[in-house]
Amino acid sequence: MAEVTVKQQQYQTYILSDERISAKVSVVPERGGIITTWRIGETEIFYLDTERFADPSLSVRGGVPLLFPICGNLANDSYTLNGETYQLKQHGFARNLPWEVTEQSTENGASLTVSLKSNEQTRAVYPFDFELNYIYTLRGNCLELRYRHTNLSGEPMPFATGIHPYFIATDKQQLVFDLPSTQFQAKDDDKIQTFSGEFDFEQDEIDVAFFNLSKPSAVVTDPSRNLKLTFNWDERYSTLVFWTIKGKEFYCLEPWSSPRNALNTGESLMKAEPGETVETFVTITADIS
Repeated sequence: MAEVTVKQQQYQTYILSDERISAKVSVVPERGGIITTWRIGETEIFYLDTERFADPSLSVRGGVPLLFPICGNLANDSYTLNGETYQLKQHGFARNLPWEVTEQSTENGASLTVSLKSNEQTRAVYPFDFELNYIYTLRGNCLELRYRHTNLSGEPMPFATGIHPYFIATDKQQLVFDLPSTQFQAKDDDKIQTFSGEFDFEQDEIDVAFFNLSKPSAVVTDPSRNLKLTFNWDERYSTLVFWTIKGKEFYCLEPWSSPRNALNTGESLMKAEPGETVETFVTITADIS
């Protein structure tokens, strides 16, 4: 049985439920449209730093932050368009702005649509009128994330889209990765490296971007938690980022449509024509043994 309920906590929180397998997803629209938790039975899927989440002045570290209109950072946090230079901080502004709920449904799973429209604040750093409609659907052990980007401007709108999900990992040494590429670059390093199937978790930080993806899917198995996560995305996503910090019980596996600095380089940059809606999706399936 699918259900959507609302609970007032520090922020108004929408709960998507599938009682058949005791699955619940929490969404906080006003805190960047973010999914904060996903639980199946007693197993928590997402990591959330609750202290940072409680402080509106800090970026959220946990759940599924939304990346738009860039993924990663720009060189000098700036880009030039039509002769004008704009400042835009890492990952863009979508994750820091309040979204609103525009639709909910229980017809084919528990579904919630959150929306963000351009305003004076966004136009100051990104000179386009747009509307984003992001649809979260919980269906059994699958979380479907469907993203609709509508250009309301009179000229083509370049953008990147992506997500930054945080997954709990109490013992990262046990993680088993099936990723769709063996080529990656570390942040701030132009050298192309080969992935052997394992990460060195003794490093203080791992921040690498995989490219030349062979398929639109990945699998991460965590034997310590009897959990297998299967990721699928559409072919508009060109880049898969892995990020983690030593001593923190999380890792991030992030599908991005474009790599860092794409608004400057144009690499794999998406574009919506005037009046056009560009739709992308990511699904995550959690199998618990």
